[in-house]
Amino acid sequence: MTLHLVDRAEAYSNRTAIVVEEDAYTYSDLLRVSSIVATRLLSGRKNLNAGRICILVPPGWDYVVTMWGIWRAGGVAVPMAISHPPAELAHVIEDAKPEAIIAHPTLFARINNLADERGLPVLESSTLSQEIPLCEIPIVQEEGPSMILYTSGTTGQPKGVVLTHKNIRSQVESLTVAWGWDHDDHILLHLPLHHVHGIVNVLLSALWNGSTCEIFSQFNAVEVWERLSRRDITLYMAVPTVYRRLIEAWKRVNSATRTAWASGAGACRLSVSGSAALPVTTLELWEEMTGQRLLERYGMTEIGMALSNPLDGERRPGYVGKALPGIEVRLVDEANHLVAEGEPGLIQVRGATVFNEYWRQPKETEAAFTTDGWFITGDQAVVEAGAYRILGRSSVDILETGGEKISALEIEGVMLTHPGVRECAVVGVPDVDWGDRVCAAIVSEDKDHLLADELRAFAKKRLAPYKVPKEILIVSELPRNTMGKVTKREVLKFFKPDKA
Repeated sequence: MTLHLVDRAEAYSNRTAIVVEEDAYTYSDLLRVSSIVATRLLSGRKNLNAGRICILVPPGWDYVVTMWGIWRAGGVAVPMAISHPPAELAHVIEDAKPEAIIAHPTLFARINNLADERGLPVLESSTLSQEIPLCEIPIVQEEGPSMILYTSGTTGQPKGVVLTHKNIRSQVESLTVAWGWDHDDHILLHLPLHHVHGIVNVLLSALWNGSTCEIFSQFNAVEVWERLSRRDITLYMAVPTVYRRLIEAWKRVNSATRTAWASGAGACRLSVSGSAALPVTTLELWEEMTGQRLLERYGMTEIGMALSNPLDGERRPGYVGKALPGIEVRLVDEANHLVAEGEPGLIQVRGATVFNEYWRQPKETEAAFTTDGWFITGDQAVVEAGAYRILGRSSVDILETGGEKISALEIEGVMLTHPGVRECAVVGVPDVDWGDRVCAAIVSEDKDHLLADELRAFAKKRLAPYKVPKEILIVSELPRNTMGKVTKREVLKFFKPDKA
């Protein structure tokens, strides 16, 4: 059996698959060029037999045909972050043990020394697509591995998540049903392509459905607004930080430009936010500007997407809806017993979308699953009126202070309603008296006028006493990873432990 993704592309042959700047490529182009890449990678072999190949290529046509070429040759793609320094790239290379690295010429300087030290060949991405006689493309089993994606590392060392072709197929099939994808869709992509958000939710969902994926190599707020203003983009997906930057850019322009931009965004049939909690204030501002209520969803590298607000129906601020098609989700207590609606619990997920293993970490893999096959996400949530509300990561967002368990995300949500607060991260700092001392790092809208005492007074009127941050710091920015998630391990460094 060939890959279903490839089979479906053949049915869409003359439709536009990828748009990059002024160039447009059809599904026939994608099939032909990815065959060339596969032929070059095979280099006389019949099959790569799940050999790993790292990709260090910016978002664009070269990236897409490289990934498809690796898959069609029977290899496993290991996308790397083009923004990462050599030290972080070295971790991926050491862990994945690839047979080669495919890189864009502009990124050779970052990778050459790492490759030389390990005796690895570095292949130029654009050279791989140069015409040569094609070899016989091997049959690739859907049960075999397709990608190793590394976790964001917000709570520990990044782990390699092994996704099979069947996992990916299941993920895009689920999103196709839930979000109403079809071949007339045209989506704009500027997300990094080393995480599931950009790769599966956007790029592969588009290609599965015969849609058009238009790729920007990087995010620029004005360029995104100008592109949306042409009113032919039907889907848009981004992280909360991007929506915030778009809102800020919108506020800086004149009335006529605001109207044109907002009209373009409002013409999208669906706009989605994910990869981090969406502040209610951002959701409300975006809806006020564009008439579009953002759809928030929940997922992670190991499972793809699991929960989503509805395409049609009420999207409640602060909630992430219900389980997606084909996916089981449950909440349990620490003894692994189901909790009642309205009671907080640990999120567990089961289904064909869920990954098979952490690469070369059998003990970590075993610990990540229950004996009956549920994946333990490490996140907590509560179901209220039939919809899930995420409380946060058990290890960093669920704090125990003075004998009480509280959600850092709840406190952040309240602090973000203050008009002077632009961003907020709440952490629990080890404390001999409190267990976790509730501390907040704040990025203000106006750094000269926002005071910590003012914010504490604001919080006291809206939060139980034990939830009010005992220490508030005004900072210039919050540390984030490439997907826009706040890295709370770094936020903790702002505060001193064991302070009474």
